[in-house]
Amino acid sequence: MDEKDYYKILGVERGASDDDIKKAYRKLAQQFHPDKHAGEKAAEEKFKLINAAYEVLKTPEKRAQYDRFGHAGPGQGFRPDAGFGADFQDLFSEVFSDFFGGGRRGPERGADLRYDIELTFEEAAFGTDKKINIPKNAVCGQCHGAGARAGTSRTQCVTCKGRGEVRFQQGFLSISRPCPACGGAGSVIKDPCTGCAGAGRVRATNTLTVKFPPGVETGSRLRVVGEGDFGERGAHAGDLYIVIAVKPHPIFTRENDDVICEMPIAFTQAALGAEVSVPTIEGPVVLKIPPGTQSGKVFRLKGKGIASLQSGRRGDEQVIIRVETPAKLSKRQREILEEFASLSGEDTMPLRKNFFSKVKDIFE
Repeated sequence: MDEKDYYKILGVERGASDDDIKKAYRKLAQQFHPDKHAGEKAAEEKFKLINAAYEVLKTPEKRAQYDRFGHAGPGQGFRPDAGFGADFQDLFSEVFSDFFGGGRRGPERGADLRYDIELTFEEAAFGTDKKINIPKNAVCGQCHGAGARAGTSRTQCVTCKGRGEVRFQQGFLSISRPCPACGGAGSVIKDPCTGCAGAGRVRATNTLTVKFPPGVETGSRLRVVGEGDFGERGAHAGDLYIVIAVKPHPIFTRENDDVICEMPIAFTQAALGAEVSVPTIEGPVVLKIPPGTQSGKVFRLKGKGIASLQSGRRGDEQVIIRVETPAKLSKRQREILEEFASLSGEDTMPLRKNFFSKVKDIFE
């Protein structure tokens, strides 16, 4: 780096514009800032040299004198203790203002809202339309979000002169923070709207008709764009998220897209075979039970389940057979069963025969 030529120090031509000089300075100031090179004496000296060059070239009068007289001109010459110029403060004010929350408050997107709803098993399976009432922050109808009474308007904040920020000195840095008088808006309301007390928003209840697609389940979320709280200073409104819970059903349960139904039948139906009426989510259907059906046997009814949210294809209904043993017997029923038991052999009960065969193998 040439310490004798301020233009070469900043890496610009002699005919460079003020903007080019400022851009070159900012780039080099960030590159050689002491915070990035703690304890490096060479970087510190380069940083001071860059700052001194910019202090001269940023001012038209000083730059003209430097162009004419060089370092010998009035007020010229590099001073290692020259300190940091205003534009250096501006540069790092920009960097730190985001961290400290400086600057005028711009548009702020409205908050997202959540609404919990409970659907019946059938509503979740086939889909439904529901009207729901959403309490939310809405734009004031009197001032249309401006906050000022009709016929008036916001006025420039005298504290920050409309900038929305105030600055304070911290060492060699000039830090920006939101103006405490206007909250960073840059303007204030002297005559607030009577409908919203100057807030620009009011509490309201919005009624929506929401379409729930077939196949939703507990934990499913529907997003309704733009139905959240309204946005500040012209920003977009937030979104509404509807979270679904499905009520338990007295007969059916759900497993993925299949419907599960446990069907009790008499032991005589299981032994002799029968045709039974089985409930489905669309209504009863006839199921043929073959002779010798065991408790726990699963029959699958194709396409009688729930539509998939992704593909739309319907699952099945799984009918799980539960063979019921009579709890009370008449005298005649007992006589018949006792006669049946005396006539029954192991061949009529293969599961029992197989079980005791394994028991015998274990203990022999």
